[in-house]
Amino acid sequence: MPALFEQIPSPVSPTPSESAMAGDSSRQLASLLSGRDGEAVRIAIEEKPGEVISIPLSALRLLADILTEMSKGNAVTFIPIHAELTTQQAADFLNVSRPFVVKLIEEKKLPCRKVGTHRRVLFEDLLDFKRKNNADRAKTLEELAKQGQDLNMGY
Repeated sequence: MPALFEQIPSPVSPTPSESAMAGDSSRQLASLLSGRDGEAVRIAIEEKPGEVISIPLSALRLLADILTEMSKGNAVTFIPIHAELTTQQAADFLNVSRPFVVKLIEEKKLPCRKVGTHRRVLFEDLLDFKRKNNADRAKTLEELAKQGQDLNMGY
């Protein structure tokens, strides 16, 4: 059963010293990952001499992204791809109103499932919708720019 959005930890806002440390760590990790192939990286634990752990490259790349965001002072959190969101949480993520999300669901543009009388939207479906919507917007913008050039409108 998908995890409920409420079970996701609250965002973590870094302190200024944590932001600085995250920036240094992010740069070091980026140089370690640069051009690296394979499945994992072995890292020694300084506090436990002789202990080495293997970490998947994908997890280290995610960690590098987290550290980069923290270095900018941004709060970060995790949302599992299979998490279920309420229509209000989906609206907050898309930066639209809840009635607009309900309309998308009713028009079958955004899938959901019902839990009693409540709708739940998978985060994965929300990401797919957002990607498609952004791609459609980019395509429309390109078409408008082309029309502007064809009509010599100066932009």
